[in-house]
Amino acid sequence: MLIETELTPNPATIKFLPGRAVMENGTRDFAAPEEAEASPLAEALFGLGDVTGVFFGREFISVTAAPGSEWSSLKPDVLAILLDHFSANMPLFKPAAAGFSVPSADADYPLDDPQDADIVVQIKELIETRIRPAVANDGGDIVYRGFQKGIVFLQMQGACAGCPSSSATLKNGIEQLLKHYVPEVIEVRAA
Repeated sequence: MLIETELTPNPATIKFLPGRAVMENGTRDFAAPEEAEASPLAEALFGLGDVTGVFFGREFISVTAAPGSEWSSLKPDVLAILLDHFSANMPLFKPAAAGFSVPSADADYPLDDPQDADIVVQIKELIETRIRPAVANDGGDIVYRGFQKGIVFLQMQGACAGCPSSSATLKNGIEQLLKHYVPEVIEVRAA
């Protein structure tokens, strides 16, 4: 089995492509070791000690190294864990955790106004068809969190969450695209 790697715009994160589906539906972001209890693979990666984030995409895994860590020494260990996991056809999640998907919006996020339902549908469609594929190419994902008074709230995940250029991506890329297609959008903010 060959696992390919790709650099991401985030220098701390590498995207690993096992050549097969990782997640059948949705994505899963593990931003801390405590969150990895649901997945033996995420636990093993965090167990290396130099890993601060693990993200499962449809056909890739993004791994974020701790500040000061060198990918030259960490990468072989990550590859070994991924090879062992996928060669043995091990489950991605523990049985009790298998039914979850992308976390839904929490109470901390703004709620959509029912009067904006048509606008929200347009925003979500653009995110799904134009933005999410581009963000996935960079080893991450983007989650819609709400629309209020012309402001779209989005959460970056995976390689994009800690990327130095993520705020520029939100403002210069995503905001401009949404404003172009949905005139009611006046701003995009990180949630």
